Amino acid sequence: MKPIPFKVAAVQHAPVFLDRDATIDKACALIGEAGRMGAKLIVFPEAFVPAYPDWVWVLPARERAALSALYGELVRNAVTVPSVATERLGQAARQAGAQVVIGVNERNAEASGASLYNSLLFFDADGKLYARHRKLIPTGGERLVWAQGDGSTLAVHATPLGRMCGVICWENYMPLTRYAMYAWGAQLYIAATWDRGEPWLSTLRHIAREGRVFVIGSCMALRHDDIPSRYDFRRLYPPGRDWINAGDSAVINPDGAFVAGPL
Repeated sequence: MKPIPFKVAAVQHAPVFLDRDATIDKACALIGEAGRMGAKLIVFPEAFVPAYPDWVWVLPARERAALSALYGELVRNAVTVPSVATERLGQAARQAGAQVVIGVNERNAEASGASLYNSLLFFDADGKLYARHRKLIPTGGERLVWAQGDGSTLAVHATPLGRMCGVICWENYMPLTRYAMYAWGAQLYIAATWDRGEPWLSTLRHIAREGRVFVIGSCMALRHDDIPSRYDFRRLYPPGRDWINAGDSAVINPDGAFVAGPL
């Protein structure tokens, strides 16, 4: 049977920085917009809710008070699974009639409530939260805020659109993780990320061609002004730097060619 084409949306927006509820509002609005444009799969960036903690790359480790305050705010605005936040995202997916994959800072609900994970949440077109993946190995400074996941959340999911998986940022440089996705028959390979530019885009093209998969790479677009002035770490970025992250989201076919983007 010939596959039926469908439209994919790779979201490239900024969150409402460190504000979970406002970012959920924005995500739901973007899901609705993409749904009205005919998207059947809507992919958000890594850690979209409530923000990617970029301060871990600019604040020195000796700034313990500042790092602790930012971590506390991130914990308070993280997403518990399940919660009102996940219910709202599911409702938005159902109203849009689309599958949604979104990156969140997840606060663990099964233990202390004080550990955070870099997670992807998967919603079907009926709004059901059917899967979650926690990033296996946070990269470098990310370990100041995120705990390690484990292999129990690695999976390829059978969906009406095809066999789908989600891999987060530099997990894509872990050969055995990629191999597992290929071995389990992935067709739609979601790469939610904070990375951009070269060699990241070459990595996505390599994965598409290596695994014979469609790759949907979604990255946040964040300007300096998207971080409120009350956060002192803003001053540590180079003077005149407008874009903290310019995005480079893209969709790539199994031959390694760009179908859309990079933007």
